[in-house]
Amino acid sequence: MLFETEAKSKGFRFVAGVDEVGRGCLAGCVVAAAVVLDLEKPLPEGLNDSKKLSAKRREKIAEEIRQNALCYSIAQVEADEIDRINILQATKKAMISAVEALNPAADFVLIDAVQLSDCRLPQKSIIGGDAVSASIAAASVVAKVYRDNLMRELDAVYPGYGFAKHAGYGTKAHFEAIRAHGACQIHRKSFKGVE
Repeated sequence: MLFETEAKSKGFRFVAGVDEVGRGCLAGCVVAAAVVLDLEKPLPEGLNDSKKLSAKRREKIAEEIRQNALCYSIAQVEADEIDRINILQATKKAMISAVEALNPAADFVLIDAVQLSDCRLPQKSIIGGDAVSASIAAASVVAKVYRDNLMRELDAVYPGYGFAKHAGYGTKAHFEAIRAHGACQIHRKSFKGVE
């Protein structure tokens, strides 16, 4: 909580952590979450970068975050828009949308890796932030659980691609499915390997 406490010591009241998931996928949306933790409450046990947690642990921690955070929000940018504006711009758009949807509104933002020049709030970009900031880690978990659930739902809509298993990432099985069936509506046509 070093970064959060430092921001609080400077007079900021609502410090939001922001992270994204799905940036490297071949299919589906990119999702960003913003979380303002309640510093008076204990952190969920085992809170960490979402990639370092089992699916079961992520689900449990995400539920605790949703119940105990001062506020959180989730935003997404779909595959067709990713193709139009590129993945970096889509990631930033999702992050800003998530921050702007917070209630109460954030007055300081901690961001994993990127800088949000279009966001007017004071902010700090932290490389590997999901491993060193509790708020960013919380955002990474909330975003990952949301997107994984969404990809499981889309697996039923677009069977044959294995979205429930790989969540749209470029696994061998996913590339083989694209070769066998062609790209579907939620594939990112601008990404290498998607035809």
